[in-house]
Formats: sequence, C-alpha cells, structure tokens
Amino acid sequence: MSSNQEKILNLYSGGTEENRDIKSRYSGMEFYYTKKILSKYIKKNSDVVEIGCATGYYGMHFANSCKEYVGIDLCSDNIDAFNVKINNSVMKNLRAEVGDATCLHNVADKSFDVVLCLGPMYHLPDEERESAFKECKRIAREGAVIAFSYINGIGVYAGACANDKWRSIYPNKNTNKHVFEYKTDDEKPGVFFFTSPEEMEETAKRQGLEVLENHGLDFLFFASAVDMMSDEKYGCFLELTDRMCENRFCTGLANHALLICKNTK
Repeated sequence: MSSNQEKILNLYSGGTEENRDIKSRYSGMEFYYTKKILSKYIKKNSDVVEIGCATGYYGMHFANSCKEYVGIDLCSDNIDAFNVKINNSVMKNLRAEVGDATCLHNVADKSFDVVLCLGPMYHLPDEERESAFKECKRIAREGAVIAFSYINGIGVYAGACANDKWRSIYPNKNTNKHVFEYKTDDEKPGVFFFTSPEEMEETAKRQGLEVLENHGLDFLFFASAVDMMSDEKYGCFLELTDRMCENRFCTGLANHALLICKNTK
C-alpha cells in the first residue's frame, strides 16, 4: 500500500480530476500527446489495463480500439464516476475497479498486452515507484508494452520560474530544497513526487524492461502564452511542440512525460 494513500484520496475525492483535459488549452496538451503516442500500441486484439485511470478519460477514448480495457484507480470516487460512464455507454469491453498501483493483488500474472500506468508515478516516492514498476511488469505478458507517465522535477520547476503566474514566487531556497533534495512539490509535499527521464529509464532497466521511447508531453513555461494564442497561432505552435515531443533532448524540460517500455523477460 502506498504510504501517502490518505493524502492522495483527499486530493482526488469528489471527482476533482474530471474534465482536467479541457480546463485550458495548455492542460489539454498532456492528454493530446499521450493519446497520440499510445494509439500506435493499442490494437484491436489487445487486452489493456490502465492503472491510475481516474474517471475514465483514456478508457472511453481507447475502448473501441482494443479487445478489453480495464481501469484501476485508488480513489473510489473516480471509479464510481467511470462506472457511470461505462453504464451509460454501449461498450461492453470496459470495466473499472479500485486498486493500488503498488500492490495489484486482484490482478493475475501475465494478464495484459498493454499496461498503462498513467498517474501513480506522480504520487509515489522512489521506493514505492519501484514497487509499481514491479507490479506493472508482473501483470504484463511477455512482449507487452508498458507505459509510465511521470512528472519531471527540473521541467516543472523551470516552467514555474518562467510562467507569468508564478515567476514572482520562484525560484526560492525552500523550493530548491523540496525539488532537488526531497523530490517533492513545495506546495503539496508528500502528495506530488518528481523524477527525471534518466531515473525512470534506470528503474525500467533494473526491472528488465526494454526502453522504447521517452517523450515530453507539455512544457509549463509555454502555458500562459498558449492559453492566449489565437487558433491560427496555436495551430502553428503545435508544429513546434510536435517536434519537441519527438526530440529526446527536450524530454527533461517537460512538465509531464511518458516512458514507453517493452516487457522482454
């Protein structure tokens, strides 16, 4: 069980994650690029599980593209909301249940072709992040694709320093200590945890996973400008972020990032 479970449940109770993708143009970029990257790995014959499924955003999007889609989330409010969507839909290959990424005791070994861990890494310290990696590998079939989303400490901090909303506050010594030493958010310590592309890839390799791709999804220092752009400018901007997302050297400057691995053992 994750050590900060109560803090996570308090954060997400009441459906606070619902509609995060449409709160602003910038907030939608994480979802846009996650879908774009994952779409090439989810096939019609794939059994897919998403750990940290929230209220079912990706499940509702990908269910028609796979054989089975199972959503698992720590927060029962999220699962309740997801189940309402499932019951109101015509899709029969969707189900959702409560579970903990660090101990998926209800999930059998080698059950899935695609394992999506799209949230737990945001909230787990190093040791518990390792446990989640082990569980993802355990439930993945040989040759399965495993995807991990995560928050870059350097990317989110650098972005906050440049962002119109927060640059009057950052940088400061207190945040330096939280981000660089504790690897946690200064405003919500012990709730949000940060890592890096290098650390994520090292953890994957320790678990016997082959690293396939590692992409930055959104870049916080653009956030204020993106939300003020005209539609024409935003269309041009996406051509830039398409290239930044594909460029490995930009990954560490992203706020959210997505690591794609293959279970080879």
